[in-house]
Amino acid sequence: MITVITSFQFPTPITRDEARSLFLKAAPKYQDVTGLLRKYYVISEDGTAGGGVYLWNSRAEADAMYTKSWKARARETYGADPSVSYFESPVVVDNVTHEILSDE
Repeated sequence: MITVITSFQFPTPITRDEARSLFLKAAPKYQDVTGLLRKYYVISEDGTAGGGVYLWNSRAEADAMYTKSWKARARETYGADPSVSYFESPVVVDNVTHEILSDE
């Protein structure tokens, strides 16, 4: 499994409610995306930064998401270019389902 963390700086700080509205508008685009297990939208406490934390089945499936058009859409929506960082996730603890997931 792969975890991807995206982040960006808002041009001006926004409130939690403004972020929630932006995120809810974008969220349907991530439903039923091949290989995407979970996505969390995040905003800093001071409202100056935002982003997402994604859990993917594979790097190839993650790479299929972060295209030039995805980056352009993020820039258009949030007013800033996003950064994208990849991390291996060999083990995930899920306390909702009471599972420990492994990529083997």
